[in-house]
Amino acid sequence: MNETQDIAALMADIGKRAKQAAAKLATATDERKTAALNAAADAVWENQAEILAANAKDLDFGRSKELSPAMMDRLALDEGRIAGIVSGLRAVAAQPDPVGEVLAEWSQPSGIDIQRVRTPLGVIGVIYESRPNVTADAGALCLKSGNAVILRGGSESFYSSQAIHACLAAGLRVADLPAEAVQLVPTRDRAAVQELLTMTETVDVIVPRGGKGLVGLVQREARVPVFAHLEGIVHIYLDKHADPQKALEIVLNAKTRRTGICGAAECLLIHRDIAETLGRDVLTALTAAGVEIRAEAGLPGPDAMTDATDADWGCEYLDAIIAAKQVDDIDAAITHIRAHHSQHTDCIVTEDEAAVAQFFAELDSAILMHNASTQFADGGEFGMGAEIGIATGKMHARGPVGAAQLTSFKYLVRGNGAVRS
Repeated sequence: MNETQDIAALMADIGKRAKQAAAKLATATDERKTAALNAAADAVWENQAEILAANAKDLDFGRSKELSPAMMDRLALDEGRIAGIVSGLRAVAAQPDPVGEVLAEWSQPSGIDIQRVRTPLGVIGVIYESRPNVTADAGALCLKSGNAVILRGGSESFYSSQAIHACLAAGLRVADLPAEAVQLVPTRDRAAVQELLTMTETVDVIVPRGGKGLVGLVQREARVPVFAHLEGIVHIYLDKHADPQKALEIVLNAKTRRTGICGAAECLLIHRDIAETLGRDVLTALTAAGVEIRAEAGLPGPDAMTDATDADWGCEYLDAIIAAKQVDDIDAAITHIRAHHSQHTDCIVTEDEAAVAQFFAELDSAILMHNASTQFADGGEFGMGAEIGIATGKMHARGPVGAAQLTSFKYLVRGNGAVRS
């Protein structure tokens, strides 16, 4: 066989084994799934030296590829981030088992009783870039929801993903669950991605997690259904009735806590009535925090601001950069957001409940926030334990995709000799 045939055969075998594992996972007890996840968490903590050594190799690779500082930050692990992976695994383990949950039930005059219950999707393919913790999050959420998963991490996180996957595999062994329940594609070859996107007989859904290039590729070429996780072009609108202290703290946190995540604020809209006062104060604080401001001409602010271009509206920087613009009113803010957002997360800062109601009603982002940092756009912060991504489409799953969102449903119909007239 040539190399292409080898990849095709490899992926076909992975898919076949995943489908067999999914059939077993669909009826696995919550006790066994929980045991597997807690054992995996133990393994991650016990093997952190090996994980950090693997991550060091990935960081060397990233430097050789001249990855941006934001991408390098996403890639890097340290003891704190490993502790976060452990906490995420334990949090997912502690979540209620969604499989078998009764979503609705009712009876018909014909004598039949009907239940709609959650059921696993089957086999999920997750394609992701850079951030190695996705290996743990995606593996855990798929396992909790009774799905087998095929993980294809980015080439830059190749060794870190392998080290974390080994811990998931150890957890599966402890719980006597099939090793094929969580598989990691063992090659950097991009042909493996192309194969995964067309494995309609064994893969039920693809979840891409990464930049616009990756998501666009998956959406264009996948024959398997896709949960889209597009860019986080996140806006914050400072209304004329914004509380100054809240506004300052929210904007600084939303932009600077971690600039390389999809919930980081990328555009600040300021009501014209407060541009000279609160708006200037917030922009000055951003500059002092090391943020580059690309501002619309005429916006009051510090001298360090540079002029924005058309390319800055609707740009996901994933860096210490923010676009800024003044708007006449909330209508203008909503119009701008509709034109440039990615339906991920948008926020209004105000004490005016009527403005909040309008903002929430007229925008269709997956997540809308009021007086809260957009860095809360995260499944863990939503109480889901972790997330496989933020889905920005409108079908099936939307917003943070946790274990419950990785299920479908089926109808259970019971009768007592019922026949249809």
